[in-house]
Amino acid sequence: MSGWFDTAVSALIFTNFKRMTKLNFRALHADEIECRVGTANDKGVSLLMYKNARVDMSLLDEVVGAENWKRSHELINGNLFCTVAVRFDNGDWVTKQDVGTESYTEKEKGQASDAFKRACVNWGIGRELYTCPFVWVNLRTEEWRTGYNGKKQPKTQFKVSAIEYDEQRRVSYLQIKDDKGEVRYEWGASEEQKDICAEAIDRVNRVSTREELENVYNMYPNLHKDKTFIDACTKQAKKIQTAA
Repeated sequence: MSGWFDTAVSALIFTNFKRMTKLNFRALHADEIECRVGTANDKGVSLLMYKNARVDMSLLDEVVGAENWKRSHELINGNLFCTVAVRFDNGDWVTKQDVGTESYTEKEKGQASDAFKRACVNWGIGRELYTCPFVWVNLRTEEWRTGYNGKKQPKTQFKVSAIEYDEQRRVSYLQIKDDKGEVRYEWGASEEQKDICAEAIDRVNRVSTREELENVYNMYPNLHKDKTFIDACTKQAKKIQTAA
């Protein structure tokens, strides 16, 4: 009897464990990510990608339900920590904690918000942003202003207009536009671009003359800097030359 009971309890524990491990926060959408200036010099600025606390709250509500999570703050050795607790299907509360840093504006509010956002990263929310590439944007003369301290400051605002991830949730494509809608930074290849490249290479592989190859090449001006496309064109050109 005890053997049957132990087996049943073990099965129940394993089931609850599996439920807990199913908790998974999706990757952030482009409109949930903000840009801020990291560093600046006379030529331009580096941009950092980040999420705000409202995004964290929305994702917690979306994934676990508004009634199944809570936050608390406490001072430890003079530092403000935030604990985010999530209640799972078996009724247990699981917590993750992190410490915040002060903001340039409201000291305590900024520290509390930062601690909350960091604790949410521990839950996996927005962790994929750590895989973003280094982003540098050159600025034009008219995109600078003079700050209160007399130093030049960038006045152009930027936003993430598109982002995609690979199977490991690493950033595979990133596009950033300015406040006028102009693309100022692009990294990687979107799924649409990959499809276009695959179509172009298929056309390249089916041509039989130099003239046909040039026509296909001119059909895809956006791929003229794409190594895969150029390699396919070069390979086909050699094949045509050998057959002549």
